[in-house]
Amino acid sequence: MRFIAFDLETTGTVPGVDQIVEIGAVRFIDGQPEAIFATLIDPLRPIPPGASAVNGISDDMVKGKPLIDTILPAFAEFCGEDVLVAHNAPFDSQFLIADIKKHETTAPRGVILDSLPIARKVFPGLPNYKLGTLVQHLKIPTSNFHRAEEDATYLGHMFSQMMKRISIGGQAPQVGNLIALTGKPELRFPQIVRQPKQMDFFGGL
Repeated sequence: MRFIAFDLETTGTVPGVDQIVEIGAVRFIDGQPEAIFATLIDPLRPIPPGASAVNGISDDMVKGKPLIDTILPAFAEFCGEDVLVAHNAPFDSQFLIADIKKHETTAPRGVILDSLPIARKVFPGLPNYKLGTLVQHLKIPTSNFHRAEEDATYLGHMFSQMMKRISIGGQAPQVGNLIALTGKPELRFPQIVRQPKQMDFFGGL
């Protein structure tokens, strides 16, 4: 199975208000990481101490890094039409959707799967379904949590193991069946056709 696991770090929890400070995405093919897209992003505002305490990302680390409007097209190109996987996908997706709409940029075209509700069905009875708990349950080796590239990598390994658990005859489940397992409607990024800015009458002369 081929998919891209992705994760974000942000300045807070409110999409469209708080900003993305890091994107990490890892393409997995047959259970192994094959390519990485990872970058810090300058949010053009101070990172609150509470956010820095969680992700370890400071203002100095993001100062002068690319802006989100320049990163999104590269992220879209990396992802292409591959299936996307995120843990609690609606949260991460809403941050990206807000910026895709704001800057009218291209976006990944693949369906977005939420690994959280799938994990609840595949691994019943765990104390919680945080990514760290699932990774520990599956004995996946770890170093740091709450950095985008590392978390995307852990997620990819966890998702690959989940798929093995529910594969039949070595065949990974169909995407439609995985969407049904989430119990939610299909989720995708908006595909925006950028409208040319209208010139005023005198500007066009």
